[in-house]
Amino acid sequence: MWGLDARPAVERTDLLAAPVAAAVADWKHTTPVERLLVAGIDPELADTAEFCAAYGVPMDASANCVVIAARRGGETRLAACVLLATTRADVNGVVRRRLGARKAGFAPRDDAVRESGMEYGGITPVGLPDDWPVLVDAAVLARPHVVVGSGLRRSKLVLPGAALAGLPGAEVVEDLARPA
Repeated sequence: MWGLDARPAVERTDLLAAPVAAAVADWKHTTPVERLLVAGIDPELADTAEFCAAYGVPMDASANCVVIAARRGGETRLAACVLLATTRADVNGVVRRRLGARKAGFAPRDDAVRESGMEYGGITPVGLPDDWPVLVDAAVLARPHVVVGSGLRRSKLVLPGAALAGLPGAEVVEDLARPA
């Protein structure tokens, strides 16, 4: 698919971060696990624009997973937003309200990495802690296939966009993102 040598993720768990491999091993979604693919990539090309250019993946088939820190009172909780690479999350509007936060912003890198168990630049909604809300922009589900991180910078997952709606904590949100 595209310029990727994608294989079933269950056969290549060496290309997955530990929490992602655990989620694949315990896959309980309506989308068969065999439709969850992984492809090794050059980690220097993991950032979205460089990745898409190098591997021929359209930007609107690439989905980003951004970690949000939502604050209310003295409490901060982490959440993930999944949106197409051609868009930006409405963090101060839709995301903040959906999470019931007074303030919301991108989580500090160290917090995102430590709490997800994944590498920065490779964080994916597959395998996130079960108590994290995972807000998925409805436009992602309309894509027959999307490319997301694998938890590592040296690989990417390819899966049906609709499969993201079945992840633990997932909530499909209309207009979560706006055109970039």
